[in-house]
Amino acid sequence: MKRLSFLRPALLLTTAAASWLTSACTAPRVMTMSGKVTPRGEFRVGGNQAFNIPTETISKTGSVIKEAAEQLAREERIDYSTSGELVDKLQVAALAYIIDPVQPAADLYLRYGVLDRLDVGYKYAFGSHVFDGMYQFMGPTGTPDRPGGPAGAMYGSIGIQYATQRAKLPDIPYLDNINQLLRFKATRHDLLIPLVFSNSFGPEEEIGAISYGLVYSHTFLRYGFDPRNIYSGGGPGSELIPSLPERKQNFSSYGAFFNVKVGYRYAYVVPALAIYYQNYGTYQLLNNKSTKLSGLTFIPSIGLQFRIPTSRK
Repeated sequence: MKRLSFLRPALLLTTAAASWLTSACTAPRVMTMSGKVTPRGEFRVGGNQAFNIPTETISKTGSVIKEAAEQLAREERIDYSTSGELVDKLQVAALAYIIDPVQPAADLYLRYGVLDRLDVGYKYAFGSHVFDGMYQFMGPTGTPDRPGGPAGAMYGSIGIQYATQRAKLPDIPYLDNINQLLRFKATRHDLLIPLVFSNSFGPEEEIGAISYGLVYSHTFLRYGFDPRNIYSGGGPGSELIPSLPERKQNFSSYGAFFNVKVGYRYAYVVPALAIYYQNYGTYQLLNNKSTKLSGLTFIPSIGLQFRIPTSRK
């Protein structure tokens, strides 16, 4: 245990840095893995701090939407015949934010090497629970203590990740106004398949690695709107706009990533960048309206990773 005592302060700092981000509502798509899976019988633990930057959400949630949300939130009765365009824009903003929010995101994870070429992991992303496994199809399976290949070896692996969460708009200015007006609800499930290659720095990534690859993900979304004070007209005989019952929608994302792991034997820093393109599809809105969404997402991140051998050999 003495050899691992230096990890405790770093793990506490990682936890503290991530704990304030409890409102995250997007599936974790940070790519900090390498092509080499966790060696059998060893653990990897760590955490990442990222920022999710989607172009479509930024374009749909600007200052005009903020002013509209604050304006309509003050009205006891909203006339769709005169304010319908603003109501539609608020719905689009809510959907865009739930699908791909503009926000910092953090995660903590634990991985364990089950077999020589297979590891499994759990990640808690402050609102999302993530389970995954990786299979290594290329490269040696040793450790820095017991190298199984030369320095600079190339590794390759493929994995599958499943994430589930209840998605909601955070309680921050103007987004809480939208939530109050539209009573928006959503849940999502995400499948992600990464294909990863890496080149080792030193034998068995003793000093780190440079990694790169491709990612495919598929999102399954359920959502609905249940407003209480939006009417078809301003007169006393106007009718309440019907709620939008729960709808189903799914879409695919295609991405590429690059990361560098730098450290020595037991502790590493991992900066990374992932870029995704997605056609989010067509979404039904209130009053038989609809909208289409698509765009790019940039996810820069920085992480800490720790290797924990379980025995001396």
